[in-house]
Parts: sequence; structure tokens; C-alpha cells
Amino acid sequence: MSLFATKSVEYIMAESEAGEHKLKRTLGPTSLVALGIGAIIGSGLFSLTGVAAALHAGPAIVISMVVAAIGCAFAGLCYSEFSCMIPVAGSAYTYAYTTLGEWLAWIIGWDLVLEYAVGASTVSISWSGYVVSLLHDFGIDLPVQLMAGPFEMRTLPDGRMIQGIVNLPAVFIICMISLLLILGIKESARTNSIIVAIKLAVVVVFIAVGWRFIHPENYHPFIPANEGDFGKFGISGIMMGAGVIFFAYIGFDAVSTAAQEARNPQKDMPIGIIGSLAVCTILYVVFSYILTGMVHYTKLNTSAPVAVAIDQTPYDWLKILIKFGIICGFTSVMLVMLLGQSRVFFSMSRDGLVPKIFSDIHPKFRTPWRSNLLFMLFVSPFSALLPLSVVGEMTSIGTLFAFVIVCAGVWVMRRAHPDTPRPFRTPLVPLVPILGIIWNFAMMYSLGLSNWLRLIIWLVIGQVIYFTYSRHRSHLALKQGAPVGQRR
Repeated sequence: MSLFATKSVEYIMAESEAGEHKLKRTLGPTSLVALGIGAIIGSGLFSLTGVAAALHAGPAIVISMVVAAIGCAFAGLCYSEFSCMIPVAGSAYTYAYTTLGEWLAWIIGWDLVLEYAVGASTVSISWSGYVVSLLHDFGIDLPVQLMAGPFEMRTLPDGRMIQGIVNLPAVFIICMISLLLILGIKESARTNSIIVAIKLAVVVVFIAVGWRFIHPENYHPFIPANEGDFGKFGISGIMMGAGVIFFAYIGFDAVSTAAQEARNPQKDMPIGIIGSLAVCTILYVVFSYILTGMVHYTKLNTSAPVAVAIDQTPYDWLKILIKFGIICGFTSVMLVMLLGQSRVFFSMSRDGLVPKIFSDIHPKFRTPWRSNLLFMLFVSPFSALLPLSVVGEMTSIGTLFAFVIVCAGVWVMRRAHPDTPRPFRTPLVPLVPILGIIWNFAMMYSLGLSNWLRLIIWLVIGQVIYFTYSRHRSHLALKQGAPVGQRR
């Protein structure tokens, strides 16, 4: 079978509606927008914004936000066309399968599995830190050894340093969210909508209160002069800042993984994708402007820059409220990441690229529960044992790679299948896809060699699995009459 063999849209739609693999359609446009906002507003806004400002862009992090949003907009328009043409679970993986072939689809699917796993693990560790801090505000202190992994040190009240054993709060939240996803997408979306409403209210409160505590001198210089290295302020710093905080924008692509569970995907998917991106971009720009106005950018190199800013105000109640909102934000990000991860793996299993057991649907809850359990077991050890490190860049480069493939896929699909019905059409093709490829690849380039090496190593592992297992068991290979020896 050719590495670039593709599946037709009709074949994918028929396969997705097969009884044993049929997911329950319960999501409307409001739930889809909330799902996107739930993933977008969270760890990036509350953590990476400060790091990107302090190390790369300064107050010009506002421009970095716009640069990242433009790349997302190009990709979002392409995602919207695909999600209407192919309203099934799988996100960029499924879109690549119909346009660029099984091999590239596998690469994208494998890339997305890592992206969501690393992202969810990182957010769970940050969630743990904020929960511990909030409990401390209420006079509740957990055992230090159970709040950090074995590679981290924590300070006792008497000043002594002690080594952690396991980060139990991080493991707890990963397990709880995984179990919630097993219970059903409707229940998960309802919970997510409540969380989104809470954290949006907190963001609005921060903007309203923080505006009064802006110090105009903090904006000078708005674009700090480059310090001689690529990415250390200046124009290159703005680009690298955009690559770093791109982690904060990855949520809208997770909306497309729920297409097979949308009530009216042709109408609702573009609203969910573009709507969530538009709302979050406006909030990001305003939020980052206020953050760098309240605190000089050199003081924001911390995992909790918002807490640093709130400390500039005299309102103790606001500190507790902001921490609660951040916890809600992290919770919704993990929910959507684990949802997207399991749905991509569900689609790969349905195609025969990974064992069939991971596309089995629970008879009562109608969810891919074994995939949820697998990733609960896969993500939990990272959350329990590893320290919080700068993995946002690794997640960003994986997402940007997927966006480049989706933009290319729309262009290929327009040329190969011009007559296929498209309820939503990406405007100005091929200009928009080409700009999307160039813009997102530029942000990938700005993330540096170390992130490229990590991505390449993970993809090499995926190639070994594909050529030793997946290619010979692919349903498409069997359908196209692969040799008997490849059907084992």
C-alpha cells in the first residue's frame, strides 16, 4: 500500500457512523465555544505570559499575542472547512488522512498524542501548586513530600529544604478528569461550561481592578532592545514570545476533535472554532497589557505572574478569587486536552493503526473509555514524579506542526476534490493556506534547535511503531487488498 493512500470523505463518514463506533451527538454551538475557551484560557494566560514577557518580548508581549493569534486565525479558517466536510473525531489527524495520506496522518496523530500528554501533565503540576497555595491561605497545609516529585525540593516553615516523593494533587486531578470523561461527553461539557463561566468572570475582574494599578513607566521601552541573541527582545524576541505563548492558543483545535459529537457540525463547528479564538484573543491582548502595566516585565519570570501582579493591590479577597479562577482555568484546560487526546487515539484505533481495543465504546456511557483509562495511566506518572519545567515550547512546536499540515491539506483538497460539498469554505485559497503555512512555520523556527530535536526524537519513535505494526494492520491497507502476509 502507498504511504500516501487516502480515505475518501464518504468512507470516513460511513465508518464514523458504524454502530459499534458511533459517538453520541449532544454538543451545540455554545458548548463548543465554551469547550474552546476552556482549553485556550488557562495555563498559557496565567503562567507563560509572564515568562514570555520577562525573557523575550517585554511589554511587546501584546504584539506577540497578536502574532500568535494571526497564525491561529489562518489555521482556524482551514480547520473550519475540514470540520464541516469531515465532521468526525480526530482533528488534524483525520483531515491529513483524507488529503495527504496515511503516513502523514500517522505522524500528525502521534504528534498530537504527545502534545496533549505533555500539556495535560504540565498543567496538572501547576494546578497542584495553586491548590496547595489556596489551601495554605485557609490554614490547611498538606505534607510537603506529597506535593512534589522526587526531583524537586520544597521549603519547610522552619526554612529547611526537603525532597519531594510524589505530587499527589496532580495525580488526583488527572484521575478525576479522566473518570469524568468516561462518564460522558455531555456531562463533561456541562461541567466545563460552568468552569468557563467562573474563570471568565475572574479574568474580567482582574482586568477591571488591574486597570487602576497600571504604572505607565512599566511600558518603557515597549520593545526592549535586542541583547545580541536571537529571541532576547527586539523583533526576534516578539517572534519567540509568540512561539512560547502559542501554548495558550492550542485549545481551539481541540474543538474539532469533538466534531463527531456535535449536533449540527456543518453549522456549529465554524462557530465553535472561530468564536472561541476571537473571544480569547481579545481577552489575551487586554490581559497581557494590564499585566505588564502593573508589574515591570523583568519581574514576571515566574510560574505565577498573575499572583505577583495581584500582590500590587490592597485587596486580599481578590488574591483568593484569582487563585480560585486560575485553578478553574487549569482544570478546564486539562479536561479539553485529555478529551482531545483520547479522541485522536480513538480515531487512530478505528483506522487499525493502534489496537482495536482503544476504539471500543462503553455500552452505557458511549465514550471511548479504554482510551481515557490508557491516557490516565500514561499522564499520571509524569504528573506524579517530574518537576514543572518549560515544556510549553515543546507543546507549541507540536501544535504548530499540526497547523502547517492542516493548512496544506485544505490546499490539496481543493485541487484534488474541487466538487466536494463544503458548507464552510476557507476564503482566498490558496493564499490563506499558504500564509498559514509560512506564518506557523516561522513560529516553529523561532522555538530553537532543542525543541526541534525533541520533536524529531518523538516522531522517530512513531516511525518505528508505524512501519513495524500500524502499516501492516491498517484498515485501509486491508481494504485496498494488501498482501496476505501483511494481514496478520
